[in-house]
Amino acid sequence: MLVGIITISDRASEGVYEDLGGPALRMASKDHGWTVQAEAIVPDELQRIQDAIRSFSAQGCGLILTTGGTGIAERDVTPEAIRGIMRVEIPGFGEIMRIKSLELTPNAILSRSLAAVVDRSLVIALPGKPQGAVDCLSFVLGAIPHAVKLAQKVPTSC
Repeated sequence: MLVGIITISDRASEGVYEDLGGPALRMASKDHGWTVQAEAIVPDELQRIQDAIRSFSAQGCGLILTTGGTGIAERDVTPEAIRGIMRVEIPGFGEIMRIKSLELTPNAILSRSLAAVVDRSLVIALPGKPQGAVDCLSFVLGAIPHAVKLAQKVPTSC
């Protein structure tokens, strides 16, 4: 499976601090036998997030993982960016990520993590904390291959 990883962070995109979420997801992806094809760090800006997702989908990434921007801070716009370009949201992903994360931290209830189909890719918006991103990915791991397969099917015309 070809994977794209997008870190969404104003400070990491400006070089103020080192991106740790992207590398954590790269390692997790490799551990699952996936090939990381593309990576980017973008600021918390709706258009930049959407452009990165669409670019990675056009490059053939069947799975696009984002880390960051899923909280409730003023600049957290990842869910809005994805919803603005998605074909369909998959609520179960966000639900299970929150439920399982609540076992680890009470702040999980503040998460707006989600999954959706954008173009021909499954996009999963994960938390910005590296361990939270890896944990949430593991909670939904079993459904990813089938969801990617469905996302990549080309619709047939009548």
